[in-house]
Amino acid sequence: MSDAPSASVSASTPGVLSDDDFAVDVTENRVVFEGAVWNIVRDTFRYGDTSLKREYMDHTGAVAIAAQDDQGRILLIKQYRHPVRSRDWELPAGLLDIPGEDPLLAAKRELAEETDLQAATWEHLLTFNTTPGGSNEHVAIYLATGVRAADEAFDREAEEADIEKRWVPVGDVVDGVLGGGLHNSILSIAALALHARATR
Repeated sequence: MSDAPSASVSASTPGVLSDDDFAVDVTENRVVFEGAVWNIVRDTFRYGDTSLKREYMDHTGAVAIAAQDDQGRILLIKQYRHPVRSRDWELPAGLLDIPGEDPLLAAKRELAEETDLQAATWEHLLTFNTTPGGSNEHVAIYLATGVRAADEAFDREAEEADIEKRWVPVGDVVDGVLGGGLHNSILSIAALALHARATR
């Protein structure tokens, strides 16, 4: 019988569910595939009385921006995503690939680079793990309001060269998510969070 740790109930905030950080003894960590952007790593670690091996994508993390105008609409961009062979609607977003860069500064940079916009007010909306069974990626989503044209326009290339931009009511995005037409996880989570904030 395994003595693997049992699940516990977080007591951080009464009535609010919360994940628990959990430390394990990692006995080996090595890169098994070195990619152009991300690596695949293999960890060997102790979990209870068992030694386990798990491979996962070692990700830099990312930020995304829910830019909202005075009418309550959010800015969507459509661009090609090769792994899913789709031009999907999503939020402006980017990697945390500059060592030591503050996530909020990264979000401001990405909004300007992808949409030629800047915002007067920024608020952390939420942070989530995209694929906790296969990647350590986390995405911080920021709500940006007081949006206006950036001081300079950016030249975009590759998949970003033909980005399409559209301001869409939050309710229409939620309908698209629940109706099965929109599949981007970051957009889905942000839209549902904004809808919940507005209706609760």
